[in-house]
Amino acid sequence: QRHAEEISGWNVREVGAVPGMAGFALHVAAEECYEAATLPGRAIGEVLPSEQPRLSMARRMPAGVVAVISPFNVPIILGIRSVAPALALGNAVILKPDPRTAVTGGTLMARVLEEAGLPPGGLQMLPGGADVGEALIADPHVRVISFTGSTPVGRRIGELAGRHLKRAHLELGGNSALLVLDDADVDEAVNLAAWGSFFHQGQICMTTGRHLVADRLYDAFVEGLAAKAGALPVGDPAAGDVALGPVIDAGQRDKIHGLVTASVEQGAQLASGGTYERLFYRPTVLAGVPLTAPAFAEEVFGPVAPVTRVSSAEEAAELAAAGEYGLSLGIVTRDVMRGLAVAERIPTGIVHINDQTVNDEANAPFGGVRASGTGARFGGAAANIEAFTETRWITMRGEPPRYPF
Repeated sequence: QRHAEEISGWNVREVGAVPGMAGFALHVAAEECYEAATLPGRAIGEVLPSEQPRLSMARRMPAGVVAVISPFNVPIILGIRSVAPALALGNAVILKPDPRTAVTGGTLMARVLEEAGLPPGGLQMLPGGADVGEALIADPHVRVISFTGSTPVGRRIGELAGRHLKRAHLELGGNSALLVLDDADVDEAVNLAAWGSFFHQGQICMTTGRHLVADRLYDAFVEGLAAKAGALPVGDPAAGDVALGPVIDAGQRDKIHGLVTASVEQGAQLASGGTYERLFYRPTVLAGVPLTAPAFAEEVFGPVAPVTRVSSAEEAAELAAAGEYGLSLGIVTRDVMRGLAVAERIPTGIVHINDQTVNDEANAPFGGVRASGTGARFGGAAANIEAFTETRWITMRGEPPRYPF
């Protein structure tokens, strides 16, 4: 918090975050530290009953060395949420940020912890590419790998970690659905949808990737979302008040545009956007998106809102559950209990009734199922203790026992 201006400036400069996003990232990163600071005072063991005259207990021990591999999109949050609890629970940490965001995702974090008094060697930053990540996973000193990133890379990390008999906590991609049920308020739904798909240029794992809208609201929803997208200012976040900044690089921009173009070729209608200037991609609304179109079936990781018409809540639930991902879910309805009942049919790690899909709090469990990862390994004391410690059984006797031989 003392260095907020400097850290936010780097977030804008290096990541392309608009100031509001930079401020949000800083707030959550600070809260992650406060949450982690409570861990040393938590009960990290239990006394067990025993058949023998002895004290028997289970105790949580530091895992040893934890490797944290963080991505480019929200590097300060997605690094500190593993670094801080791992350190607080007695581990040493090696942090490998994405090479494109090594300052925001690594250097700033290391400097803050150094100034706060972390002993030398407690945290090491090791920038580099995939070869460095593989070396970390293979090194016998590293016992736990905490990775946030794409599903294809997560699969490779999980395979390599399994070969070396190491735990890998994998928080991966998503293609999260927003269900707009037939009793929803269209204006409210449009406001949620725009934020869910366009915030931080759509470069968030929880980004709303599929909008499943009830038939009677569909036309008004598409019209409203397209109008909002067309009015959003896009540009350099360091130079003016904009809603969207640049995507991370030309490769990501071309991937986004390729998915949009291929989806239009398959029958989707371009209701808004679909154009770019340099790294600034316009917020895009695709209407009537076929279920096989790439923008519907795949994670776009860009400011694209594919909208599909559904005839019922049952059809919406079936479509939302049909994809391979299972990270976040939003449901908009005036009947909260109905929304919860629909959510029960869709396997995801996160559900928000009457909100969009992008939310994060340091004390809440965070993670996905299916191709979105290995479950809630972040957020809250229980998840962090489970993630970054090992369980040891300990017994103590006043007198040694006598055995038959």
